[in-house]
Amino acid sequence: MISDPWFYAVAIPAVLITAVSKGGFGGGLGLLGVPIMALIIAPQQAAAILLPILCLMDIVGIWSFRGKANRHALQTLLPSACIGIIIGALTFRYFSADSIRIIVGIIAVTFSLNFWLKPKNSTPKKPSRLRGSFWGTIAGFTSFGVHAGGAPLNAYLLPLKLEKYDYVGTSIIFFSAINFIKLVPYTFLGQFTYETLSTAAALAIFAPIGVLLGVRLHHKIPDKWFYQLCYTFLFIMGLKLLFDAF
Repeated sequence: MISDPWFYAVAIPAVLITAVSKGGFGGGLGLLGVPIMALIIAPQQAAAILLPILCLMDIVGIWSFRGKANRHALQTLLPSACIGIIIGALTFRYFSADSIRIIVGIIAVTFSLNFWLKPKNSTPKKPSRLRGSFWGTIAGFTSFGVHAGGAPLNAYLLPLKLEKYDYVGTSIIFFSAINFIKLVPYTFLGQFTYETLSTAAALAIFAPIGVLLGVRLHHKIPDKWFYQLCYTFLFIMGLKLLFDAF
């Protein structure tokens, strides 16, 4: 198990922030988990430590938002996300964490600016298998490397203007599925070591605490402010990722 106290000084807030996002508050705020931990350790090791904790968070999140999801969106997104995970596993050795941060950061910043600067239109976009498959593949790929699939997923889900509970439930089920799928290639790539798993176990206690806090905040925030916060957090995370990469 990692014994450096400075690691836990950043890892505990990283887990709590990620868990609050998993609880339905802050949109893709969980993107910050790996970058924060990567201040002390390598991004690849941070991703490996965080993955089992994410799976625990997903279990709590599914229970909290059970029955709330958009089935059509999941049917479009999940198969393509699996393709993205396969691509991520096959190219794992060739892509640096910074290159993935750049991809995700550009998506997050561009998508947020588009939301704020385009003429206001209250009409939601219609579901599209083409758009859903494209963004699902990108989400699977970026999620595999640094658990940063939130921005690509939001690029598809947010314009649909789903009900708040449906949006969060869809996001939770989507990431629950791909996180458990990622356990397989992470194992075969040797990402899980004794140090990785024992450190994850030490941090796991903070997962349900953060998720339940996120659920509580989610219930208290009106829909209008909820989506404004999602886009704001998305923009900030995009800038953070680009700053870290460059």
